[in-house]
Amino acid sequence: MLKTVKFIAFIIVLAAAAVLPQGTAGESAKYEYRYLIDMPTAGILDKGMVGVTTDVLPAGVVVAKMEVGVFQNVSFGISYGAANLIGSGKPNWYELPGVNLRVRLLNETLLLPALTIGFDSQGKGDEFENPKRFAIKSPGFFAAASKNFLLLGYLSLHGAVNYSLEKNDGDNFINLFVGAEKTLGPNFSLIAEYDFALNDNAASAFGDGKGYFNLGLRWAIGSGFTLGFDLRDLLQNKRWNPNAADRALRIEYLQSIF
Repeated sequence: MLKTVKFIAFIIVLAAAAVLPQGTAGESAKYEYRYLIDMPTAGILDKGMVGVTTDVLPAGVVVAKMEVGVFQNVSFGISYGAANLIGSGKPNWYELPGVNLRVRLLNETLLLPALTIGFDSQGKGDEFENPKRFAIKSPGFFAAASKNFLLLGYLSLHGAVNYSLEKNDGDNFINLFVGAEKTLGPNFSLIAEYDFALNDNAASAFGDGKGYFNLGLRWAIGSGFTLGFDLRDLLQNKRWNPNAADRALRIEYLQSIF
């Protein structure tokens, strides 16, 4: 119980302490997405920026992540979460905190996309013991490219390749993502991503071979505050619960600390 209270207090303190700049959704967005839904992008926090993101997923799963732009084009973050944090009964805390690091190798130009490499050990959903892995595997090592276009606002296209270290299910193949964001006026964005799940389609894996297709809506509610609503696994790929799309929420805050 004490661990639960400390975790919730951690989220509240981070949120309440901010004098917040603009969010990440819509044509008026000033800052970049670092992830669409599960997919890493080439976005990165500017030096001196702090980002706090909380995902609320089915089965009472809550995952909180804090990222800091430590140098120009270099950011670092930590994350932690639990299943059954929302609901009744004892929360199932993740065994270890997640860590993430990203380095921007190439800034976007008129002809070339932005290119970022990084590492993220944070998976999502339940953390299973046999095999040892998250329901949605962590990205692990990744490289991501992102390009923006003017099209009735902005259209952003994203691609990523990753290699997850969660391979106890015997499926350690390199994986691919593709995704897009379309702005809808100054404060809203529609996002979509497809996870090929090439590392989650073996006989002992959790995916059924169709990949994960996710849709999301982002709304820049106020200064520095972005709210998201996601529909996850629209192709009903997960074997352990092949039902209609999962519904999830995302809350993001951004703050400059210097």
